[in-house]
Amino acid sequence: MSARPGVLLSLLLLCGFFSAVTFKEQQPAGERAASLLARSLSSSGGARVVAVGRATEEDRRFTQALQRLLAVPGHPAVVALHGDPRELREGLAALGPRAGERLLVAAPASYAATARALLGSLPELAGEVVSPPSYRWPTFLLADNLRNVANQIAVIAILAIGMTLVVVTGGIDLSVGSLVALSAVAVAALVGRLGAEACPPPGMLAAGAASMALCAAAGGLSGLLITRFAVPPFIATLGLMQVASGLAYLLSEGKPIHRLPEGFVVLGRGADPLLGVPYAVWTMALLYVLAHLLLSRTVLGRHLYAVGGNAEAARLAGVRVGGVVLLAYVASGALAGLGGIVTASQLKSGAPTYGLMYELYVIAAVVVGGTSLAGGEGTVVGTLLGALIIAVIQNGMNLTNVESYTQKVVLGLVILGAVLLDRRKRQRPR
Repeated sequence: MSARPGVLLSLLLLCGFFSAVTFKEQQPAGERAASLLARSLSSSGGARVVAVGRATEEDRRFTQALQRLLAVPGHPAVVALHGDPRELREGLAALGPRAGERLLVAAPASYAATARALLGSLPELAGEVVSPPSYRWPTFLLADNLRNVANQIAVIAILAIGMTLVVVTGGIDLSVGSLVALSAVAVAALVGRLGAEACPPPGMLAAGAASMALCAAAGGLSGLLITRFAVPPFIATLGLMQVASGLAYLLSEGKPIHRLPEGFVVLGRGADPLLGVPYAVWTMALLYVLAHLLLSRTVLGRHLYAVGGNAEAARLAGVRVGGVVLLAYVASGALAGLGGIVTASQLKSGAPTYGLMYELYVIAAVVVGGTSLAGGEGTVVGTLLGALIIAVIQNGMNLTNVESYTQKVVLGLVILGAVLLDRRKRQRPR
């Protein structure tokens, strides 16, 4: 029941390939640019430094970091200016020349040319423009890009945990994408009723818990249809997919629900101050640890594999097959509900269009990660690697400007290849 070594090898090869094809000259920005530039400015002999940039978050991080890094004894305080070229010219002119003092205008590499033009239009200011040096590095391996990959795959990976439990039992859940939309709409609507922008944290927690409970109940309904009425999992979850999608449109009246408090976006957009890892990624990691322990260290985990391997043999061994399958679908629904909450937090709204085609990406992550669609085999470690493979392929194709239609073809081929490999492995004599 261990993850296939080939899955990890495939992920490493993909990372190596996209690192090679995106290797190019990089222009540092933000805090990275400030740290590179501060090394040379710290020995500038007490020159007056003016940090300039556009009125963007990235340029503000650059100027603020430069102010902080150069706030040392014996070095003049760094002046920060932001805005369009006209505003920056007025700000520089207002500083005025100082006799016997050297002026250095620090700018991000992407804004250096504009800064030189501005300084050239003010001949009374005798100074020069300095910017951080460029360097060669793969765009794929930039810290911001890797954090973006992890944050983008967080919801899919969370849903894939529940899908793994279901597929291990020999089932399938096509409703997860629609449940994401239903949960996002439900939590946004509940937060709106509990105060909208003024909703307190306990109200937001209650709204999230209610939304997850709603989706867990929907998953339980699928499980009941499958276990009590012998409805095939494909049909049961396909029907629930339509029901959940319709309910999402009814609750939202077909429109996005906004007016959510700033505190609501912490889960989806916030990051820890030490490593800068998004809270959604930490949540995903914690859930994978718990799911791994469930499947590998508990009686319920052994029962899930037993049911997927041979349901009749498991029943004769005393396993409550119906209860095990029902729990798998309830867990899948609850995790889809959590995925909807994270999505609503990331986008600061709830809309019935969220989660579109997510079931495809989730099933792809599970199958690519080595979980057999026939049941009885698979791990959440493999699923996480499968989700990362899907994310790396998508991100790499975006970085190399592959059009969206071609990306769908590639993803479909990846799924087909994983299924064919699984079938070939099962047909191989042991």
